[in-house]
Amino acid sequence: MNKSLLNKRREKYPKITRIELVIMDDGHAPPIGTKGTVQGVDDIGSILVSWDNGSSLNVLFSEDKITQTNDN
Repeated sequence: MNKSLLNKRREKYPKITRIELVIMDDGHAPPIGTKGTVQGVDDIGSILVSWDNGSSLNVLFSEDKITQTNDN
């Protein structure tokens, strides 16, 4: 991932941003609609999430979809 795109992703999803899962193709994925809190964005652009159900599975932009929420 180029540095410019990585920086934009980090600006869009800063730590403590609230998100909701729309799609995740993983057998260990939280249920669709699960909300979580962003913990950061790693060097390959994956979003590190602490899901409200206790999971900590990362969001991969090439495969998964999330939306930002307004709840805190």
